[in-house]
Amino acid sequence: MPVRGVFAYARQSEVEVLHVLIGKKDQESIQSHFQALTGKVRMVLFEAAMDCPYCSQTKELVTELADLSPQIDVEVYNYHTDDAAVRKYGITKIPAIVLLDGNEKDYGIRFYGIPSGYEFSTLIEDIMMISTGKTSLTEKTIETLKSLKEKVHLQVFVTPT
Repeated sequence: MPVRGVFAYARQSEVEVLHVLIGKKDQESIQSHFQALTGKVRMVLFEAAMDCPYCSQTKELVTELADLSPQIDVEVYNYHTDDAAVRKYGITKIPAIVLLDGNEKDYGIRFYGIPSGYEFSTLIEDIMMISTGKTSLTEKTIETLKSLKEKVHLQVFVTPT
């Protein structure tokens, strides 16, 4: 489904990758984890060429992750020109990553800024949960969450150290 401003990335085997953010040993470890992926995951990246110091690195990072599993696809939108997609996903800052499952289900998971450090492992865990449909939450926690009567908007803010 071609969409204006969307760029589908070829797998690493199809193109020469000039920069590597994920080291070889980490790639092998992540690839091993990704063997458990059972369903498709789409990472939708919002970026811009100007006024976004971490956009190019974030694009490179999600592309490298997608290269590690055929279950992961990447779409890239320009924050300034792809208004419909920005509104659809409620994006308010860049870089932004939206995670969807293979049926386009949006779980409301957003990463703003480059997911490095501890956020990187959270991104990997979220990809695993979306693909497999399994979480590490206890049954008690799941039941408590189901009993909530109102929507909850949860935000986690992280500062680099």
